[in-house]
Amino acid sequence: MTVAQVSESPFLSYPGARRPARHRWVDSYGINIAVCEWGPADGPPLFLVHGGSDFAGTFDVFAPLLAEAGWRVISWDHRGHGDSDYAPLYSWDADVRDALSVLDSTTPDPVPVVAHSKGGGMMIQLAEALPMRMSRLVVIDGLPSMDPHPDVSDHEQRRFSRENLAAWLDHRRSAGSTFRKPGTVEELAKRRKRMNPRLPDEWLQYLVTIGARRDADGWRWKLDPAIRFGGFGPWRPAWSVETLKTLRVPLLGLTATVEEEMGWGTNHKSLIPNLPPGAQLVPFENTGHFIHIEHPERVAKMILEFLG
Repeated sequence: MTVAQVSESPFLSYPGARRPARHRWVDSYGINIAVCEWGPADGPPLFLVHGGSDFAGTFDVFAPLLAEAGWRVISWDHRGHGDSDYAPLYSWDADVRDALSVLDSTTPDPVPVVAHSKGGGMMIQLAEALPMRMSRLVVIDGLPSMDPHPDVSDHEQRRFSRENLAAWLDHRRSAGSTFRKPGTVEELAKRRKRMNPRLPDEWLQYLVTIGARRDADGWRWKLDPAIRFGGFGPWRPAWSVETLKTLRVPLLGLTATVEEEMGWGTNHKSLIPNLPPGAQLVPFENTGHFIHIEHPERVAKMILEFLG
């Protein structure tokens, strides 16, 4: 089955939204990653990492605020998201490798990174493995949860890995001929609204025109139907908490206080004892998962102060 594509209509406008100034491609182990940039090309690099099922265009209001301070703001669509290539299989580790490919394509020096949701978890893992690649790390509602979890024996880990692998392969096999349901701009925005009920309808419709493609039968989100959260084998956010306190990169964490479907449900008070020395943690009252979209100016100012 093939889907005929038609030329995309112009982007809708949204107050404060600005499309990236530059676009390029990065080859990450055979996968083409779509990279975009705001701000001066000769400015100091600052990286933005989006969350699961999102794309770099979700920073179209937030990124320009950082770029106006002189930063060369760089983001990318994760594999299977936006304009980046689809992949035969997806895993958390593959996303982390792609992130390192983008960083390495830009500079060998330590760089500041701002990451949202799943992107925050990815960057914590990268900072643990290669702390020399980051100068500072800001995590927007992506810090791991302290929810209790049972100990998992080696035997159970092997069983989980085998079952997860089989489930992933079955899902990937069925997704090979699956296409996302088409709709109008308003219909796709309404679907997204179920997961992001606090975001304005006008913003969600704007996102459709930059994060979806227009086919002959309607608009479809540019997201591989095979995408599933996580990767092979057992993994729990609470396991990351146990290593978080050893993080050697200066950390600023922003947490939501209103639970949403895409949120991590992190209790900031229970997380405080597990933060690394010197880390800052700021809860945003009456704010949902997309803190930087609800309060772009406030978050940008806080981050710029943290970056010095």
